[in-house]
Amino acid sequence: MRFFTADGTRVPSPEETAAAECQRAEAERQRAEAERQRAEAERQRNELLLAKLRELGVDPDEVP
Repeated sequence: MRFFTADGTRVPSPEETAAAECQRAEAERQRAEAERQRAEAERQRNELLLAKLRELGVDPDEVP
C-alpha cells in the first residue's frame, strides 16, 4: 500500500526513509573522512616546508 499527499506526492515508506537516512549518513561519513585526509596531507606538507626552511638556516618562527 502506498500513501500520497493531497497534491499527489508519494509518501516514502518507513523503510525508504530509513534507507535514505543511512545513505545520507554514509555520504557525510565519507565527506568527513575526505576532509580529515585533506587536513592531514596539509599538515604533512607544512611540516616538510618547515623542515626545509630549517635546513636552509631559516627559523620559521622568526619569519615576519
